Amino acid sequence: MATRIQAAPASAQSGWKWWTNMSLRRRRTITGYIFIMPFILGVLFWVVIPVLVNLYLTFHSWNLMSAPRFVGMQNLETLFRDPILPQALKATFLYTVLSVPLGLLFGFFLANLINTNIRGISIFRTIFYMPSIVPAVANALLWAWMFNTEFGLINAVIRAFGGAKIAWLQDPNLAVPAFVILSLWGSGSSMIIFLAGLQGIPDVYYEAAEIDGAGRWAKMRHITIPMISPVFFFNLVIGFINSLQVFVIGYLVTDGGPQNATLFLVLYIYRSAFQSLKMGYAAALSWVLFGILLVLSVVIFRYLGRRVYYENPGE
Repeated sequence: MATRIQAAPASAQSGWKWWTNMSLRRRRTITGYIFIMPFILGVLFWVVIPVLVNLYLTFHSWNLMSAPRFVGMQNLETLFRDPILPQALKATFLYTVLSVPLGLLFGFFLANLINTNIRGISIFRTIFYMPSIVPAVANALLWAWMFNTEFGLINAVIRAFGGAKIAWLQDPNLAVPAFVILSLWGSGSSMIIFLAGLQGIPDVYYEAAEIDGAGRWAKMRHITIPMISPVFFFNLVIGFINSLQVFVIGYLVTDGGPQNATLFLVLYIYRSAFQSLKMGYAAALSWVLFGILLVLSVVIFRYLGRRVYYENPGE
């Protein structure tokens, strides 16, 4: 028995005819928009709309229970009278100024350490990189135990050498330095980027320098650092952005204490929004963070970006 082939519906035929009658350029354009539509929708729903809602709440008072109430510039005026905001800014900037340069140096040191072809080096590269992919919550809980005054691992080592125990997380002067030490635990991500930059430097430069009698430090200063300055610049920008948005360690390890010494700006925004239920003031605080990131980014790109060496800037 012959198989009967049913004709496609008229609507499908007309749709296909409409598609085939298009020019190739228009079909490619439509196909391209279809492929990037998930990204467009993601930016719309997770960036554009939240920014507009945040801007709306900046001029309103909302406690998540009742309807938002327009208050004008009241939330912005409160910023200048808030006694806690300067402490949050101080903790955030102190952590940033200490952690970013040390993280860059430590990542660069590790990258130079594993930039070799000895047998089994891939194992060491994996070991050094693994801490950077451990979840932030697990890292916070691990280091909360390590910094514990009574039974923490760090104080146990100090006492083993005859030293006195240190109140890492109870002393306002030591809490932020303790978090800086914690941040070095995740230097594996910058290490990998530095390693890629080091391996991209042609060996011919080092061979020519050796012929001229250059030593190890001369090659580091005149070849390695200039050639990977774009890597330094990238890690610097990412480090500043991440450090200014630090939240998990301050929330889980010390909850902003002691004496608000680790009350970072993002943690203060969280407290204002979901503990004090001041969503409007939290929105105003988030604009402070945005302004800091914007100004800092402009300064970095303007005054440091021009000092970055690019081998082929025109390509």
